[in-house]
Amino acid sequence: MGDRAEVMAVGVEEEFHTVDLETHRLLPRADSLLDQLPVERFGAELQRSVVETNSRPFLRLIDLAEDLAALRRGVVASAEPLGLGIVAAGTVPVVDLDALKVTPDPRFENMLEEYQLLAREQLICGAQVHVDVGDRDLAVKIAHRLAPRLPALLALSASSPYWLGGDTGYASYRTLLWSRWPTTGPVGDFASAAEYDAMIDDLIRSGVITDRGMIYFDIRPSAHLPTIELRICDACPRVEDVVLLAGLFRALVIQEMDAVAEGRPAPRVRGEVVRAMNWRAARAGLEGELVDPADGTPMPAPVQIRRMLGELRPTLERMDDWDLVSELTDAVLRGGGSAARQRAAYAEGGLGQVVDLLLAETRANTEWAPGAGPARTQVTGMLAGYDSSADEAVVFDGSARGPYGLLMNTLERLGPDGLADRERERDEVQRQLGMTFRVPGEDHDRLFPVDVIPRIVAAEDWAPLQAGLAQRVKALELFLHDAYTDRHAIRDGVLPAWVVDEAPGLRPDGRLVPRSATRIAVAGIDLVRDGAGRWAVLEDNLRVPSGIGYALANRRLSARILPELLRAVPMTTPARAMTMLHEALVGDASGLALVTSGESDSAYFEHKLLARELGVPLVTPGQLSFDGDGVWADGNRVEVLYRRIDEDELFEAPGADGRRLGPALLTAVARGELRLANAPGNGLGDDKALYAYVPRLIEYYLDERPLVDGVPTYLCRDEEAREQVLDRLDELVLKPVDGYGGAGVTIGPDASRAELDGARERLLAEPGRWIAQETVRLSTHPVFEDGRLRPRAVDLRVFVSQDEGGPRTVPVALTRVAPEGSRVVNSSQGGGSKDTWLMQ
Repeated sequence: MGDRAEVMAVGVEEEFHTVDLETHRLLPRADSLLDQLPVERFGAELQRSVVETNSRPFLRLIDLAEDLAALRRGVVASAEPLGLGIVAAGTVPVVDLDALKVTPDPRFENMLEEYQLLAREQLICGAQVHVDVGDRDLAVKIAHRLAPRLPALLALSASSPYWLGGDTGYASYRTLLWSRWPTTGPVGDFASAAEYDAMIDDLIRSGVITDRGMIYFDIRPSAHLPTIELRICDACPRVEDVVLLAGLFRALVIQEMDAVAEGRPAPRVRGEVVRAMNWRAARAGLEGELVDPADGTPMPAPVQIRRMLGELRPTLERMDDWDLVSELTDAVLRGGGSAARQRAAYAEGGLGQVVDLLLAETRANTEWAPGAGPARTQVTGMLAGYDSSADEAVVFDGSARGPYGLLMNTLERLGPDGLADRERERDEVQRQLGMTFRVPGEDHDRLFPVDVIPRIVAAEDWAPLQAGLAQRVKALELFLHDAYTDRHAIRDGVLPAWVVDEAPGLRPDGRLVPRSATRIAVAGIDLVRDGAGRWAVLEDNLRVPSGIGYALANRRLSARILPELLRAVPMTTPARAMTMLHEALVGDASGLALVTSGESDSAYFEHKLLARELGVPLVTPGQLSFDGDGVWADGNRVEVLYRRIDEDELFEAPGADGRRLGPALLTAVARGELRLANAPGNGLGDDKALYAYVPRLIEYYLDERPLVDGVPTYLCRDEEAREQVLDRLDELVLKPVDGYGGAGVTIGPDASRAELDGARERLLAEPGRWIAQETVRLSTHPVFEDGRLRPRAVDLRVFVSQDEGGPRTVPVALTRVAPEGSRVVNSSQGGGSKDTWLMQ
């Protein structure tokens, strides 16, 4: 997850023909469908007989498959009541050119006027795959390098043997029709995106094309995004073949990215030869021969595709795509290409049977995952108006994503009235448990806000996150010891000295911690996920990370209000989490106590809960005393103090003798008589400026690449970075380096002009106090509110404990939920929480 390849999302645009279910003829009725479908996911094309769908970008192919299946479900469901069928294929056999019209749009009408018959005969559909490479210059370089590899993908997709009622003899006749446009074929070799853009400007200036959207190369860089788009392929009747194309193309892109990074030269294949290779693929499909890109000789298509698959295996395994892509490749090679299946259908029943085959294959497997299920009437009602564009649980048509099928079935059974009953039960249980918190400045407690609908983190996400977060905490532990002693990382140039010396969290007391002590007994790592499924660390909390008790309490609530569902899901029990935490805190010592500031603390409920679950005394600073043998509380020896109070507040608080605790506590720490969990001075490790250097620290201390990404971060003390931040202040998130709990944060896209002006003034006054980060569009999750399901932004706090065996991820986590219209999830800012199910 830590290199560019492993966060490269892939999306797909599919084009579909609309046909008459009785006559099997192409009909110009796409506008009738589009009136019923959401405009952000469905659109018009040049011909009125074509509907286009746009998937969300996804990291995992299975998520992409779910989305594509839902889009097909949506267009088929809208078409059939109108007597229309939906066909995903390069061409439809039965076509009347004179009866079909272009979409009434000025751009399309201009294309018809300019290109005449060429425009009228574009009754074709393709599948386009988009891959995010992160850099337009890189996209331009890769596009040219990939040209010799594309014929194999064209052969896999070839689905257009028939045209105007006859067999063309080609597997993909669409390729020949498409190639008549003046800007098709392999893209040239360009040194940069600027040079590529200049070529497009020249084409527009020539009058041959009118806009950048008319660049139809086999593969093209986006005009404005750092993505690369595969355009050579026919539309595929079977959704699984589209997923296969997406997986193979992304792997090819990554392979060429690696080649560019390593300085390997591009394959030396002339453009004329690439055109010939494409023609051969269009002619033969999977049933004939393709041209070997290595030596230019003929080779049976299945042999070449299996060889390509073998070459891509390391990349596919790196993306966790190998099992699915290899299975889909075997299936298509065993069953033959679409062109061959259509010809077999024609032999049995003519063109009518060909169209029936295409209709059936287009809608087949659109339920994809068990549990996605048919429409649930109660859930559908609660989801009315729901924005699923970045949602973890819901597909645009209201069906369940990934592991949410069982949960959605439960919501369907309960309905809004049943869920309201469960909410009332939740509130009563919370009152019985005293599950409250207090916002600073208020004189009353609030019920800790917990939504009744749990969040599910799939095993495919949780397993790599566990490894990546353990790695991160291990490196931060090593850094803290190094920073307070030998400073090797500074000496070796891994990070500049000012990052340590000027950090607000640097404490002289940190040097008193013995080298043998574990500084980070428990860390709280805040993660965000975007709509594509990419996880990133947002913040590290190494001082007094809160939330583990609330995560435990949320599970207890779920057990009371959703017992039938919880028993059906395989998860580690919360008791295991408490065992791990106890082992990390105690180690080889005894005499553990949890110190709190008392009932006035906003998180006192959590402190009481943790002390009870750990089986240890809950003490306040005033109960601590000292003698020549160590630290005591109410007559009991304390060797480990699990502090739930800021170190400065603890050290300034009076002990049992009325004197400041700091000197005596730190003396006991230095002598090894007391271990503070977490250690004093740990604020250095969760400083926002240090955050930018954590990937380097992982590589330096562990000799490993980071397994979990961070958010791109700009240090405002740097003049060049500061100028960029000031120019993009309305796009970025500005944070104080020592902030926590959302305090002092300005989210540029959500800020008013006055708020941005204030942020600018503060940044210019003290540049070293601020960092800026790219804005992450947080994934959303349903919450139950006023009888409806509504999307809310969420993040995830994961806890990592450390003992003699090293860091381990605690099997409970806290999902925090932002209020409506906000991205700030902190409870003090109006946010809430969810029980979080970490799947095994």
